[in-house]
Amino acid sequence: MLESPSIFTTLLAFLLVLGPLVVVHELGHYLVGRFFGVKADVFSVGFGKELAGWTDRRGTRWRLSALPLGGYVQFAGDMNAASAPGPVDDGLSEAERAQLFQHKPLWQRALIVLAGPLTNLLVAVLVFAAFNMIYGKVVATTQIAVLAENSAAEQAGLKIGDRIVAVDGEKVDDFTDIPPLVVPFPNRTVQIAIERDGREKIVPVKIAEVVDTDEFGNESRIGRIGIGAGKIEIASVGPVEAVGLGFEQSFGVMRMMMTGIAQIFTGERSVKELGGPVKIAKYSGEQFSLGWSAFVSFVALISINLAFINFLPIPALDGGHLAFYAAEAVRRKPLGVRSQEWAVRTGLALVLALMVFVTFNDIATLPIFGG
Repeated sequence: MLESPSIFTTLLAFLLVLGPLVVVHELGHYLVGRFFGVKADVFSVGFGKELAGWTDRRGTRWRLSALPLGGYVQFAGDMNAASAPGPVDDGLSEAERAQLFQHKPLWQRALIVLAGPLTNLLVAVLVFAAFNMIYGKVVATTQIAVLAENSAAEQAGLKIGDRIVAVDGEKVDDFTDIPPLVVPFPNRTVQIAIERDGREKIVPVKIAEVVDTDEFGNESRIGRIGIGAGKIEIASVGPVEAVGLGFEQSFGVMRMMMTGIAQIFTGERSVKELGGPVKIAKYSGEQFSLGWSAFVSFVALISINLAFINFLPIPALDGGHLAFYAAEAVRRKPLGVRSQEWAVRTGLALVLALMVFVTFNDIATLPIFGG
């Protein structure tokens, strides 16, 4: 087992992960907003007190703030950093009114809000695409070539030579398609469709729960049925295929995140598996110490995480604003300013409460507290 990196390495790696991803996210909002002629009053990396900053010729204040756990773009017409709509803009000229975020058409506002998480998703896609081009893709048939003794698969009646064609009704074409349909579901029975002697049959297999431990002793619960592929090849891919695979891999990670959260709500997984800033910092330092490839892969995973969180329909997050716009599209008029303001306040309270919870959760899992 490897030793944990120093506090300095951990903090440095944490800033190298979160800082660029926050900037990229907010740049997505900013650039699309600028494209549509919206004036940005503030572009902040971090929250709270300004540590350093400057004002550009367009009147945007670019600032580095004290709390490095996110960032924001405050457009003209926003009342605060959470983009709650500001008061009625009496006394403004037509030119000034045209630069207000709230006076832009619904579709433009939606694209500006959507640009942030989509940019984070695009970062992950490009990282995975680059790795696909550098390392190629793994190719293996879905025929079972290895069957672990006394494994869940053997007990269920699977045999060497069986060809897996689907898992829980989802078609699989390559052996690499199988783990995402099995690993996230410890102790759950999955329906595996196989082809044997020219005939197809469905075999229910209950996944064994395995505690997987990484190089630093971090444990995670995974499902395993005890099968392996035969001949594995590495195939080179071109740019177009690499990007396509990048999208598939990114959506696959997001799907696993959705599965994990659903399992926490249903009680299949413990809330202790939720992670916050402390755990991200810990893993950042560990992946940083393993080299650039592991670290960049981790950055891509966190970028998907940021995109996923911001897609959630919680007021004060991008997904909450998109929910407001969906309601506006249906009602053919925006929600009242006061209603939006209270919704944003409630959303902020929910997000802050979640942050406090996951932070205490992270701290409780540190070795010093016996976690």
